[in-house]
Amino acid sequence: MLEELRITGLGVIDDTTLRLTSGMNVITGETGAGKTMVVTGLGLLFGGRADAGRVRADPGRAVVEGRLRLAGMLGDAVRTRITDAGGETDDDGSLLLSRTVTAEGRSRAHVGGRSMPVSTLSELGEQVLAVHGQSDQLRLLRPSEQRNSLDRFAGPEHEKLLDSYREAFTRWRKVVDDLADRRRNARQRSQEADLLKLGLDEITRVDPQPGEDEELRQEVQRLEHAEGLRVAAALAAQALAGGVEAADDTLDATQLLGTARRTLEGQAGVDPRLGELALRIEEAATLVGDVSSELSSYLGELDADPARLEAIYERRAALRALTRKYADDIDGVIAWAENARAKLGELDSSDELLEELDKERQRLGATVSELAGRLTAARREAAGRFSEAVSVELAGLAMPHARVEVAVVTRAPSRDEPAVTVDGEELAAGADGADEVELRLLAHPGAPSLPLQKGASGGELSRVMLAIEVVFAGAGGPPTLVFDEVDSGVGGTAAVEIGRRLARLARTHQVLVVTHLPQVAAFADRHLVVAKDTGGAITTSGVRIVEETERARELSRMLAGLPDSDLGIAHAEELLSVAAREKRA
Repeated sequence: MLEELRITGLGVIDDTTLRLTSGMNVITGETGAGKTMVVTGLGLLFGGRADAGRVRADPGRAVVEGRLRLAGMLGDAVRTRITDAGGETDDDGSLLLSRTVTAEGRSRAHVGGRSMPVSTLSELGEQVLAVHGQSDQLRLLRPSEQRNSLDRFAGPEHEKLLDSYREAFTRWRKVVDDLADRRRNARQRSQEADLLKLGLDEITRVDPQPGEDEELRQEVQRLEHAEGLRVAAALAAQALAGGVEAADDTLDATQLLGTARRTLEGQAGVDPRLGELALRIEEAATLVGDVSSELSSYLGELDADPARLEAIYERRAALRALTRKYADDIDGVIAWAENARAKLGELDSSDELLEELDKERQRLGATVSELAGRLTAARREAAGRFSEAVSVELAGLAMPHARVEVAVVTRAPSRDEPAVTVDGEELAAGADGADEVELRLLAHPGAPSLPLQKGASGGELSRVMLAIEVVFAGAGGPPTLVFDEVDSGVGGTAAVEIGRRLARLARTHQVLVVTHLPQVAAFADRHLVVAKDTGGAITTSGVRIVEETERARELSRMLAGLPDSDLGIAHAEELLSVAAREKRA
């Protein structure tokens, strides 16, 4: 839900903060006080078009800030999206949003403390907020959202069917696209496959082994410097253990170490530290003996073999020929060969494979067709239930002769989409089925069935949307709903019915209502009043929460324009009492 909204420098609003609750928030005020600026501010905060003409000359920029707190799967999805974009939630888990518009028309957006494109706010707004007003781009007027809403209304079994269809459609479409690509690019694929086969044949003849180029480099280095290595090893061995050329009385390193050890051991009884050093010298003597033995073995193995050297030269030349063509080193060449073998399978356009893919396409296509037919039937059944429920709601909203219909129309085949056959009819299939869904309004008996935005006036459209949202309540959708002048052109009993339905909607959603009817305002969980201040040179507006006596005075003002009238206040208190009983029912 939206916990807080701060608006600065927008229209008549200089600087005000709205603290909102999770239920029904009602915004009232005199004409021209700036109620509509609240809705405008919400639109800006969630990515709406910036109108520089609404920015106050002083300070020359409008700022709208909001604090959003979301729970459940939607909250997790939003937090993940914002975190991936570099933003962060606040310490208490809430998300801070900000939109700035200058008098020159420049606009900036911040989400979670990070500057982001305005489109990020728009994306967020589509998930968390739906605004219903006479001049707003309404969420439920988009065909895709109408279909999604009907699917949610249809219930969990229908959504399982939709999931099964989407899974089958994805597999089918993958096979359809793969088969089409193999047929369309058969020649190109064949040429690419021939080049890969040539490369694989060359690599297979050489048969390189992992790390072989480095091993051969080291072996060549040893063979090319065999004499120098032999001399160095021989001198070292002679120094450690004496050699055949050493004099008879020459002491080797092992003998010298032995003398040192024995000398220290002789004094260990006097000073134990010398005994410890003697042990360390013994360890050193053992190590020198091991090295001397290994040097002897190294000299025995060291062999300057010209034939072996020539063979290595030839092998390295063959490996270099591969690294010039396929990769920087032999391990890369081997990886290229593995990728080429996998790619050959993808490039296969043989008649046998094409026939196998075509059979798979037909098998999956039959499954998609069967599920698409069931999906259409389920949507039409849900559409009938939905139409009846909305029409009942409209009767209580002073539109007794209006009726909302849901047209579930199958999609004609097109050149851009693959077709399926449902009940003998060829249809275009998409990820959501073979249907288009459109909400239509019959304003009165005999009137044509028209799309919602064409079949209703501004005030009627808001009431139609309220009826639809009431029916859709509990079936998902944005958690915050905004209604601007939903009660336009109604009064009396119909106004009470609107208030009752908004209160019912507020049980499952956060609802914000801009209204001029006291019968609606009486149902509020939180009542906010927008008031003008004309004391200075410039008219400004602010928003305050009203409760108890103040609330009755505001309703009295709305009833008769007399906030201090005893009769008006008594009537207002009666309205509040009736609304409280209705909300408890």
